[in-house]
Amino acid sequence: MAENLDGPSRLLPRMKLPLVAIVGRPNVGKSSLLNCLAGRRVSIVDPTPGVTRDRVSATIEYDGLAFEIVDTGGIGIVDRDDLGVHVESQIARAMADASLILFVVDVREGVKQLDREVAQRLRERATSIPVLLVVNKVDSARQEPDVADFFSLGMGEPIAVSAEQILGTRDLLAQVIEKLAGPGRPARATEPVLKLAVVGRQNVGKSTFVNAIAREERVIVSEVPGTTRDAVDVQFEKDGRKFVIIDTAGIQQKSKVKSSIEFFSQVRMEDAVRRCDVALLLLDATQEVTRSEKRLGEFIANEGKVCIVVANKWDLAAGNMTTGEYAEYLGARMPGLRYAPISCVTAKESRNIQATIDLAQALFKTSLRRVGTGELNRVLKVVREQNRPRSRGTKAPRIYYGTQVTTAPPTFVIFVNDPSIFPPDYRRYVEGAFRESLGFAEIPLRIHYRARQREDDGQGS
Repeated sequence: MAENLDGPSRLLPRMKLPLVAIVGRPNVGKSSLLNCLAGRRVSIVDPTPGVTRDRVSATIEYDGLAFEIVDTGGIGIVDRDDLGVHVESQIARAMADASLILFVVDVREGVKQLDREVAQRLRERATSIPVLLVVNKVDSARQEPDVADFFSLGMGEPIAVSAEQILGTRDLLAQVIEKLAGPGRPARATEPVLKLAVVGRQNVGKSTFVNAIAREERVIVSEVPGTTRDAVDVQFEKDGRKFVIIDTAGIQQKSKVKSSIEFFSQVRMEDAVRRCDVALLLLDATQEVTRSEKRLGEFIANEGKVCIVVANKWDLAAGNMTTGEYAEYLGARMPGLRYAPISCVTAKESRNIQATIDLAQALFKTSLRRVGTGELNRVLKVVREQNRPRSRGTKAPRIYYGTQVTTAPPTFVIFVNDPSIFPPDYRRYVEGAFRESLGFAEIPLRIHYRARQREDDGQGS
């Protein structure tokens, strides 16, 4: 989940702005979330210390709307004897002027009793104030299944973020803007700047490809391998939208990385993949896929990135194979990227470049789509009816229900009686059914199986 929240800072006049209050028990990362939203990738305007030592606010502008965000430190005092007084007073104070409340919880610690008590107070008193449930510290894919546990708070669909890693904040800001946009201001489409990372081994034409997109000499183009050592961000506009394309150093076999400069070039390439929205894996269609390219494909798939395999120099390769034959060859060499579509281009002549960018934009938009719980479980019901999982031993596999916990990549949790008795082939069947039925054919998916104890074991498949 990498973010695209960059923007120039500019001073806004002091005015009465909508107030967004961050609430939650201690040590869930409220201050880190404030710093993330207001200090790194969003235009920060006039950061102002609050009335007390624990209250700090900042004014933010995002998607054309300015609002003030305040961290309400001290909510949820650890001293249980003072719990009622302090939670009540702090929540009341935060809600007094708030237009929106961000209720922050910690995925690492799970749902605590104090979270439930704060949620109860929010439900009792925030009848006219919208609340977004923010699950913080979701730093990796391993923690994504745990997000579903927070549905039990009854505060709506959780929004997974990592303030420390700056992940998920784009989705959070989009929902903040949607909640704050009043009837006189229609909610604007919050499509962010699209970041594309051009990656591949040395001398396959990455810089030529970038220049063909930007339509000007923005990076050095050279036939000498290793010209690009840094990850170079190149901005360009299309149809009034700004894009960023990241030109990276060419990958090498680990045994050939001999200098610190080459080592850090590899590190920056991996970082470019992590922070991009779509990875464009550039291959030389006239040459065989190398072991290092195969490893790079595995890295992209493991990061859950939308990917397009860009076959460059197709004008030279087209006489020797068809696109279907090349797709079959890549599927065998890079099975982890079977979901990724292939775009055949000739960067030197700018052939099929624009179509590749259009495809990247469409795929990224699809990766941000959320599937309603009702729709998801209707598909899951069909999955169960068409192919019931076989019993292993005396225990019959049972599927209860599923939910989507995050986007980019779309991530789902399926609650079952015992994840260990669902074999890999059945999991692949479920993934294929989700791709076909939910419109994610060319998008990476993450599907986690989670044990769920039910008193009525007769439900589910």
